[in-house]
Amino acid sequence: MSEHVFLITIGLPLVTVLLIFGMKYVAAIQQAKARLTSDDAYRQLAAQAAAAQTETAAALAVINGNLAELKTRVAAIEKMLRDVE
Repeated sequence: MSEHVFLITIGLPLVTVLLIFGMKYVAAIQQAKARLTSDDAYRQLAAQAAAAQTETAAALAVINGNLAELKTRVAAIEKMLRDVE
């Protein structure tokens, strides 16, 4: 009977230590997975921001072209009004 008690007394702390290290290992794996998904989300967000910036730059170029054309037309109209006077 004393041999069983001795083995249980020695075995339980060792099992406890192994469980603690195992739980730490599992927690580290879960943190790494969460960090990986977070990094992927940031990458997708950065890609979307870059695409939006490209679209905005293209729209701004079109607006600048239209504004230049409008300035040219207004200048022509001003010239005609000055000639009429």
